[in-house]
Amino acid sequence: MTDRRLAIAAWESLFRAQHEVLGQISGDFDDEGLSQAEYDVLLTVTRGEGKSARLRDVTSNMLISQPSVSRLVDRMVARGLITKCPDPRDGRGAIVTATDAGAAAFRVVALAHGQSIAQRMSVLTDDELAQLRELTGKLRGRRR
Repeated sequence: MTDRRLAIAAWESLFRAQHEVLGQISGDFDDEGLSQAEYDVLLTVTRGEGKSARLRDVTSNMLISQPSVSRLVDRMVARGLITKCPDPRDGRGAIVTATDAGAAAFRVVALAHGQSIAQRMSVLTDDELAQLRELTGKLRGRRR
């Protein structure tokens, strides 16, 4: 059985590290370029074939509720960052696609954000980064 006190201390350390790192890199986003939530949508969408993804896949990658994702997607459509159309394979679903403007805005923010992440994570060695990825995947219930 896992040592309860050690588990709680590890959890608290993980939680505090996540909070501090997110606070430090949150400056990569703004409401005039892309918000962090918009970036998250475009991250999923631009990785998909044809810069598209099912709305339910976007929702599953977000840390906000489905209604909040739907409202966010509608705002992004209005801003010209993505398009939304019915999913031909699922009449109840939708496909979202990054527009050229959305993909360009994503690339600008992704470059700066990637540099911020790399700089912040540079306190760890490559072996430690691989171990961290493996451990957090394990916590999330994923295998390699």
